[in-house]
Amino acid sequence: MTSARPDASTTHALVWLYAPLAQRPLLAALFAIEAEIGTSLKPGLDHQVAHLRLEWWRTECARCAQGQPAHPLTRTVAQGFAGRDLAPLLGLAGLVDAAVWDLAAAPFETRRELTGYCERWADAMIVPLTRLAASDVDPAAARALGAALRETELIGCLAGEARAGHLRLPLDELAAAGVDPASLAKLPWPAALAARLRARHGELRAELAAAVSALPAAAQPPLRALLVWAALAAAGSRRAERRLPRWLAGRDDRGLLDGWRAWRAARQAGAGRFAL
Repeated sequence: MTSARPDASTTHALVWLYAPLAQRPLLAALFAIEAEIGTSLKPGLDHQVAHLRLEWWRTECARCAQGQPAHPLTRTVAQGFAGRDLAPLLGLAGLVDAAVWDLAAAPFETRRELTGYCERWADAMIVPLTRLAASDVDPAAARALGAALRETELIGCLAGEARAGHLRLPLDELAAAGVDPASLAKLPWPAALAARLRARHGELRAELAAAVSALPAAAQPPLRALLVWAALAAAGSRRAERRLPRWLAGRDDRGLLDGWRAWRAARQAGAGRFAL
């Protein structure tokens, strides 16, 4: 099994760094699978080719959940669950579901649709990690934490996502606020949109905090990688909120203090006293 450190993003690298050694191969493989599936969304790629790639990955995710993977990355995932119940891997195809949605550039009509999208991602990325690290944690609790984590990351990349044709706020909420969806791709954002984003950032950080507090203290040490991830997401949310009505892309958007934040979160989780 490979345990190569992810290099796709600072957040992923820090999450991997503070994961227990036994979890690193699974984390690296999940990050890599997400990236591989995401290549089907590259601009200029023929849609038929993209759909064929996604269908192959859907089949491969199903094979992985059955203990018969063919790809080196899914083999690593399956090996992580060797001798264990493979049920947590049934949600792996959620990464494909999200990519299909994004390939179609489909907007979210309602909050329920956006939450479902984030939950499918959580079923693929967060539930397997949680079940491997702390099998007594309720999968529903892991899903709730993962969904809040995913939306926090999406809303932090709102302008870039909108320019790529992906609207990460529900259309009914935009309509209620009197916001033209096209304005998400234009900076600075209008006051009504900035106000809605401030509110949602606060709501998401509260959801993250509630999901973390629902975890047993005994589960925090083995889940320290996930808690580091949550801490970095919450910090990114605060930075994004402070910058409203603008949004700044680029590496500096992660903040120069994220390494220290990750270390502190890992230390607190190791002692069973992490909180947001």
